[in-house]
Amino acid sequence: MIRLFNHWFSWRSAAGMLFDLSFLFVSLAITLMWVHSDLPINPQHIIIYASLFAIAMLCINGVLGLYQRLSIRASTETRARVVLSLYLAIPVAYLLYALLPLAAVNRELIHLSAMSAVFGMLVTRVGAAHAPAAKMLRRRILVFGTGHQALAVKLALERSDPSAQIIGFFPGANEDQSQVPTNLILSRDHSLNDTARNMNVDEIVVALSERRGGAMPLRELLDCKLQGIRVLDLASHFEQTLGQIRLDSLYAGWLIFGDGFCQGTLRTAVKRIFDIICATILIIAALPVMLLAAVFIVLEDGFPLLYRQERVGLNGRLFNVIKFRSMRRDAEKDGKPIWAQAQDNRITRVGQIIRKLRIDELPQLFSVLKGDMSLVGPRPERPFFVDQLTKEIPFYAVRHSVKPGVTGWAQVRYHYGATVEDSAEKLQYDLYYVKNHSLFLDIVVLFETVGVVLTGKGAH
Repeated sequence: MIRLFNHWFSWRSAAGMLFDLSFLFVSLAITLMWVHSDLPINPQHIIIYASLFAIAMLCINGVLGLYQRLSIRASTETRARVVLSLYLAIPVAYLLYALLPLAAVNRELIHLSAMSAVFGMLVTRVGAAHAPAAKMLRRRILVFGTGHQALAVKLALERSDPSAQIIGFFPGANEDQSQVPTNLILSRDHSLNDTARNMNVDEIVVALSERRGGAMPLRELLDCKLQGIRVLDLASHFEQTLGQIRLDSLYAGWLIFGDGFCQGTLRTAVKRIFDIICATILIIAALPVMLLAAVFIVLEDGFPLLYRQERVGLNGRLFNVIKFRSMRRDAEKDGKPIWAQAQDNRITRVGQIIRKLRIDELPQLFSVLKGDMSLVGPRPERPFFVDQLTKEIPFYAVRHSVKPGVTGWAQVRYHYGATVEDSAEKLQYDLYYVKNHSLFLDIVVLFETVGVVLTGKGAH
């Protein structure tokens, strides 16, 4: 894994983005310079065009999720996203051509060159997305433990990192019941240190279900680390692999003494300026859509147009969140809060559309300008549910240490939640965001939010 601005990336994702950027730039620049070497063309113009087009395609591929580290996507879905990327590349190429002074270059040829480069890059992207990692590039991982936590590590790696190869599970001293494949359980005839060295292990993940009674061989783990083998506890492993902080592997000491959870003045100021600029631009751009949504809401179900609801914000402070009304006026006629469900019969026909496209969330941009919310952060919840969840889920209140967001890391990583169990799953992503949030991660979330809106993923 690679850490960039406090956010963990798979090396495959990072290498894929770097390759695509270089492939597009070099292919397009060489083609244009070679074909038009006899024309009075400023090389800087060609370099600028190739650079802007490569960056634009990188953004399009990122929005479409072509660099996500999940390995469970079907090849047909990847190809469908690639076709959409190719279609989106056409207007981008024409727009950049119109903006730059490339009059001496043949229009048809420059577009053919651009599309050829994009096609070559996307074919490579499909192959890379579903090709097994080269043997020499695989990470050899030894899992220390054989219980349910060790099994969770195995499932997480299979889902998110095809370059990871679990070479075996080393049983702990006090673990009686094994939940991992028996053919992968290693013998305890040799020490952990000797086993790791003999099997050329790159990384050890400590996933013991029982740590009492001297089950943790600290000296051996230290020896492994001194020999260049990475040693990760379970919380750090899931943070890097899945972009979440698992509640079942979390303890207060890890939160207190570990890195992250920085809420400095500079970060707060930069986030606020970013929120104001982006929210202003989005409000101006979305104004026609909001006006159209308002008309259809009134035509179907009359007034009120907006829906105000009390939510819990920064440091537990209450504020009113504003959304376009997507449910009937009597949705909670008995006054008792109810989770929104899939196929909820309280949602109007217009409400189904604006929820799917996330248009109902747009009025919250005004809350961002006011300062009650941020563009990116944990989604604000109602006081009734916060009281319930705080009692049932450990560390739930940690998410209130940053401003709530219009969108968030949990929203782009997990489907819509309507139960306590769903809230616990989403909290694991919220904790990752609170621990590692930065301007870079905010931009990543905003890009992935566009992809979520385009696919309608998780909308209820």
